[in-house]
Amino acid sequence: MNLTKSTLLSVIVGMVAFLDLALSAPSLDSFPPKKDLPEGWALIGGPKTYNPKTLFNRINGQAELFFKYGFQKSIFANYQDRKNPHHQVELDIYDMGTVLQAFGIFSRFREEDRPGGFGLDSYLDDQSILFYKGRYFVMLFATEPQSPVSKRLATLISLKITDPSPPPQEIGYFPKGGLKPGSIQYFPDGFLGHQFLKRGFQGTYIEKTKVEMKVEEKEVHLFIAIFKSPKESMEALRIYKDHLSKKGKIHSERSSPFGSNALQGIDPYKGKVTVLPKGFYLLGTMGYEREAEAENRLTEFMKNISAVSK
Repeated sequence: MNLTKSTLLSVIVGMVAFLDLALSAPSLDSFPPKKDLPEGWALIGGPKTYNPKTLFNRINGQAELFFKYGFQKSIFANYQDRKNPHHQVELDIYDMGTVLQAFGIFSRFREEDRPGGFGLDSYLDDQSILFYKGRYFVMLFATEPQSPVSKRLATLISLKITDPSPPPQEIGYFPKGGLKPGSIQYFPDGFLGHQFLKRGFQGTYIEKTKVEMKVEEKEVHLFIAIFKSPKESMEALRIYKDHLSKKGKIHSERSSPFGSNALQGIDPYKGKVTVLPKGFYLLGTMGYEREAEAENRLTEFMKNISAVSK
């Protein structure tokens, strides 16, 4: 009887905490600046909210990608310079449900490492500002290149988003040496083109090789696939091994420094590949030529995961 009361009390406390958090969280409508705008600028369109049924009306060609990353709802607003009506800034703020999904969609739109200091991470080009913070992904597009108004709006919005969620911890697993800045991406399904790998992160490294007095650069990938259990990750490794045996090549004659469970071979599209289990993860590297360098990078990858897991 006491156990039942205790369990019921825990449930009630949990529900109260959840409701308190939900009620205290700012609404999406509160994020687009409506007052204190840059001098001479005005809100001329919106704010207008979109949901999964209406998002196609706003971004028809990209809506499906947002759905894959857990899109919940979004809000759009348009700002204009009253003296120069052609100078406008369009704002879209997307509620992606979790910080992981917000980073994921951000990672797919970011083209390189050009941070601007907004949110948890950001990307700037001549006319766009992208950033994510907590569960939100923010996009601003200006008709005027290098728009100071876009930066001002991005700063205001970033300050309004109070979601304290940190970046996905898997980002910190990737070794820093040789990592191409801004290259880490998160994929929610069909990871590396394989449904059996489900979801995971991928980072790009630059492998330098000297050929006839010239230094050639090649992109090498390090990845981490995520599963619900160690058993599930081992099953995925078995399927991957079967895939390589049919489509590529397995180096069964080689002894791996990562133990008997490690898989080494050649992928028909990605080149040399090494994959090994680590708890509910599968870690791997592919596309490399210099095996010693690939092994060192993978070893550091494993150590980073072990250090966080302790």
